[in-house]
Amino acid sequence: MRSIQIVLSPAAGKVLIAKALAQKEDVRKALNEHTVVLIRGTTNAYLAKELLALIGEDFDMRGFFRGVVKSPQAKLSVKPQEYDVVIRQGKLLQGEDIYSVKDSLGAEDMIFKGANAVYLPTRKAGVLLGNPTTGTMAAVQEAHLGRRTTVIHPVGVEKRVEEPVEVLADLINGPEDSGLRFYPSSGKAYTELDALQDLFGVSAHIISAGGVGGYEGCTYFQVRGSDEALEEVKKCAASLSSTPPYEL
Repeated sequence: MRSIQIVLSPAAGKVLIAKALAQKEDVRKALNEHTVVLIRGTTNAYLAKELLALIGEDFDMRGFFRGVVKSPQAKLSVKPQEYDVVIRQGKLLQGEDIYSVKDSLGAEDMIFKGANAVYLPTRKAGVLLGNPTTGTMAAVQEAHLGRRTTVIHPVGVEKRVEEPVEVLADLINGPEDSGLRFYPSSGKAYTELDALQDLFGVSAHIISAGGVGGYEGCTYFQVRGSDEALEEVKKCAASLSSTPPYEL
């Protein structure tokens, strides 16, 4: 089999991840027959748009976050949205969030929660915590560990870390440490590597990263597969090449 190289910006990666998750059979089953919770976050904003389109709902991605890492010069153009996206049996529930629905979730439901770190060898995700009560992760883990709800962390490979998230938690969470805390989630990360495999049946490897002029944080992938699959990958990468950054 041949291989090709593609480059994806972080924003393009978010779109790719969202499109791949939205076509997965288990996600669509949960969407139409059970409950799907998308906790506010910039990557989840793209996924919410894809899933809501499947049930005939429009979605404004702006402000769909709880907290963001941004430059001091960046200004928010809109206020953060107040609610998460909760879809039950193909219907959008208005005015709900992870806290209001967590007690009703079970093993056939799904929670999507963004992440701040991903350790690719194990597909484990880590979440930075500013809230001393651990914020939404408390509700997420209650559903996941208490009632076996599936937890998926859509996260771009630009957030990859070099040590297991459990090791990083030990470095950060001690009583003598300062700054944000770090939660090593028991859910599974889902990155562009997974998306390329699920969408096109190809294998992908990260070969380099970085850029300028809006491509800061971009990633080069070496993608291997059949000729037909690689043509589809090239078309997809080209269509995503002009994806603008998430609008704050």
